[in-house]
This record gives sequence, C-alpha cells and structure tokens, in this order.
Amino acid sequence: MTIIVTGAAGFIGHALTRALMQRGEHVVGIDNLNAYYDPALKHARLADLGTINAGHFDFLELDFADHGALEAAIAPYKLTTIVHLGAQAGVRYSIDNPRAYVQSNLVGHLNLLELARHRDVRQFVYASSSSVYGNSDTVPFSVDQRVDHPISLYAATKKADELMSETYAHLYHLPMTGLRFFTVYGPWGRPDMALWKFTSAILQGKPIDVYNHGDMRRDFTYIDDIIAGVLAVIDRPPADDGAVKPGGSVSPHRLYNIGNNQPEPLGRMIDVIEAACGRPAIRNLLPMQPGDVYQTYADISAIQGDLGYAPTTGIDIGIPRFVDWYRSYTGS
Repeated sequence: MTIIVTGAAGFIGHALTRALMQRGEHVVGIDNLNAYYDPALKHARLADLGTINAGHFDFLELDFADHGALEAAIAPYKLTTIVHLGAQAGVRYSIDNPRAYVQSNLVGHLNLLELARHRDVRQFVYASSSSVYGNSDTVPFSVDQRVDHPISLYAATKKADELMSETYAHLYHLPMTGLRFFTVYGPWGRPDMALWKFTSAILQGKPIDVYNHGDMRRDFTYIDDIIAGVLAVIDRPPADDGAVKPGGSVSPHRLYNIGNNQPEPLGRMIDVIEAACGRPAIRNLLPMQPGDVYQTYADISAIQGDLGYAPTTGIDIGIPRFVDWYRSYTGS
C-alpha cells in the first residue's frame, strides 16, 4: 500500500517513515523543509532514509497549505493511508508568529482532509498534541475530558484540527484517528526542544534557562514508543459502527493519548542529562513563560485497551541515548 507521511523530514515523520520502510511499505513523504529550525537537520534525516534497503520512499518538497501544488503532486499515486504529522510546531513561537500556525495547521489540515475525502483512503491519521489540555488540574489527562481552554494558539489550532476531523468523519464516514503526543524525545529530535537545548548548553558549559524555577512536570515519551503506537493505529482503523469511540465520537473518529504515563519533574530530567553529559548544568531559574503548562500526564488506557500500546522506555534509558546521538551528530 502507499502511505503519505507529511512532515517526513521532521522528527516523528522521519522515525515513522523509517519504520514503515523497514517493514516494506511504499511511503510518499511531504515536507517543505522550512527554516523554523536549521534545515540541515531535516536534510540529514532524509539522507538517513536513503540508507534503508527496504520498502520505497518518494520525497515531495512542497507546502501542503498550497492545495493546488499538493493535489498535483499526489495525483499519480494510489493512496491507502494518510498520516498527517506536518505542522508548524512550537508553543512559544505561536505567540510571535501566529499567522504561520493558521496557514499550516488549519489551512494545511483542511487540504489533507479534502485529499483524503476525494481519494477514498482507508484511514486518515493526524497529529494532535497534549497541549490541548491546557492547564487542566484533572490528571492524568483523559481523551474523554473536555478541552475547551487552550492557553496557546498552537494548542487552539490542534483542537480545531480535531473538530474539523470529527466533521469529516461524520459527513463522509472517513476513518480518522487523532493522536495527542506527549513531549516526544530521542535521537534525531528537534533543536527547539528543552532536551536538545539543555544538552547543547551543558556540553558547552553555558547556563540553561529553567522556567517556573524547575517546578514543572512532563510526560516524556521516547520516540520508539511513539512509533510503536502510530504503527498500531495505522494497522487498525476505527470501525464505522456507530459505537462510541475514545474521545466520545460515534462517527469513525477516535482520539488517543500517546505518552509514557509517567510524568517526570523537570529537575530530575536535568539531573539525568547532567549524568549522561558527565558535567553539571548551570541553572538560570526563571518564572513561567506565557503559553507554558505546569504539567502533562497521559492517561493511555484507551490506546492500551484497544491496541495493546505499552511504552517501555523511561528517561534513564532514553536521555542517554539522545545524548550519545547528539554527540555523534554534532561532533561534540
């Protein structure tokens, strides 16, 4: 079958494409290789995909917010599944550049929905985010709780994507699965994420900015555990049977949290990085930043019960793996 993966040069998109190719799939990857962070890393991920001697990979460099370019580029392919991971990422950047989020995360999402509808795909899988839970004090976060109070534009666009997807599942009986990812980390990760920033600074002997004086908790989820969950979702589309799905829909649309189900204090995360780097951090303690949330904590019972999802990698294993990769990639 032919699977579209948007954001194929991104962190999760690269890892998913790699896994799909290794099991023999034909993947059509889409990415515009924008400069939100250094495109050299995106090119390196694409080069890594070129080393896989299995499956087949076609790469299309385009902006999926341009519906004409998207539809023309995809026209030759017979599609079975779309996995829409591409988006303008970053909570804090959404405060500085809101229009980029509307264009990529709203217009782009609609374009992919329309493509899925007209090409009669088997399933449309898309990336949502744990940020939709905002500052909820009901933990762990469940897909069945209301998420009506986003505290960043990024979170608002992800909630809007879920609502648009529900509409398409209802109107066109298009099987849909939305995935609320929780603080994904690991080799080939993103430079705008705390793990990369902290590792880089610690290795260079520079201070790190620690927000809310370190009093935050995150459900850090290792990339291999994320990909295991996404593959399970791809292989088991939701049924159009009128039954209530995770997230509350009676259409063929379900929502899953993909997390580690084990929030870690930010201070302990830094401790593990220090141990992996072999040197102490210089901690610059600061107040909470606008748009940040105090904690994330995934209730994974829905995906666990439906698909057998079971994360296996804690930060004591995952963070040293990232640090080893980072040193190899950067030569530091």
